[in-house]
Amino acid sequence: MKVLKFGGTSVGSARRMKNVVSIISGGEPKIVVLSAMAGTTNSLVDITRCFYRKEVDEANKIITRLEQAYAGHIEDLYTSVAYKEKALELVTERFNEIWAFAGAPFTVFDEKVVLAQGELISTGMMHLYLQEQGMKSALLPALDFMRINADGEPDMSYIEEHLGTLLSRFPDTDIFITQGFICRNAYGETDNLQRGGSDYSASLIGAAVHASEIQIWTDIDGMHNNDPRVVNHTAPVRQLNFEEAAKLAYFGAKILHPFCIRPAKESNIPVRLLNSLQPDAPGTLISNTAEKGRIKAVAAKDNIVFIKMKSLNILPPHKFLSTVFDTFARYKTAVDMVTTSDIGISVTTDNPEHLQEIVGSLEKYATISVEKDMVIVCVVGDLEWQNVGFEARIIDALKDIPVRMISYGGSSSNVSLVMKSADKTRALQALSSRLFPKPDETEAIGA
Repeated sequence: MKVLKFGGTSVGSARRMKNVVSIISGGEPKIVVLSAMAGTTNSLVDITRCFYRKEVDEANKIITRLEQAYAGHIEDLYTSVAYKEKALELVTERFNEIWAFAGAPFTVFDEKVVLAQGELISTGMMHLYLQEQGMKSALLPALDFMRINADGEPDMSYIEEHLGTLLSRFPDTDIFITQGFICRNAYGETDNLQRGGSDYSASLIGAAVHASEIQIWTDIDGMHNNDPRVVNHTAPVRQLNFEEAAKLAYFGAKILHPFCIRPAKESNIPVRLLNSLQPDAPGTLISNTAEKGRIKAVAAKDNIVFIKMKSLNILPPHKFLSTVFDTFARYKTAVDMVTTSDIGISVTTDNPEHLQEIVGSLEKYATISVEKDMVIVCVVGDLEWQNVGFEARIIDALKDIPVRMISYGGSSSNVSLVMKSADKTRALQALSSRLFPKPDETEAIGA
């Protein structure tokens, strides 16, 4: 069995939903994980903000626009009057669920219910379309099997047991439709796996059913070797190992949710990134197989804070380091990068929520400087120490760009550099020119 996830743009119109059906038809049994239609979740977020502020008239305007958009999708998607009526009934029921919160005090638990409606609508519409086309499918409600525990982590034993029970009810069915993103928490309330969580849903489902492959379908041909929004002539990376893919996802590659990698890696299930607009394109295959001696890609993580701490020598060096990390841990603030010396330590974080408290706690022990609006540029590939020259190429590419911090050694799969956000585009372009030159310019790096 395969697990196929389709993002919002892949199901963003009637035409694209029909295209998804052409992709999932035939072959081995498959579980199809769908996001909400493109733009829906953003509209639902706007609605929840209106409910919090008790702006019912503004919420009504957004809901009306969204309902009208869905009415258009339904008219384009279905052929028969009977199925158009069924789909309209489905959408009306979901929006009635949203409207139920308009006149009462609105809580974060209500917000999660509202945000879940997008996936419930897209999967319901897809299931009805498959039925109209005479294809046998089953709708598996994610709220019946996807659960997180009290720590917010997936409850894998619960997921495996309840998903297995649901699947066993449809022994002659080859296509199963379910929602990404949404789940229940340990108290049975509607919750979610955070934005981008449909990738995570697909990976968790794949691990639970021991899938032969997990496919993530988007609107781009696999993961590229740089950011195509700011760099011209990027190219798809055809093969990555799990660690390389995890680094790229964490450090800014938007095509893949960072949490998606772990369940697949632990279960040794290959992940394939494919383009729903070009189904025949090979995409990117992520597996445990590693290509030696190659630099694969560059990614950038925005909104970074750089914190430099020079010890006042009040604490011995070992005590100073532990105090710094204990303070970050106390405020539940993760650190992305670290460099140390005998008298100081520099770190980066993408979470400034408790930055003032952290600095206040540590300034009695150190002179502290904070720089905001920074970026981490990450170069990923097989960067083992014996591959002489890779680091020199990276540094040479950035010779005209001020770099605040360099981290290499914690992992053999990446070199990370901190710089000002204003230098990001120039850095990415320079790295592409130096690391991924065109064949007629010089011999390919690592070839």
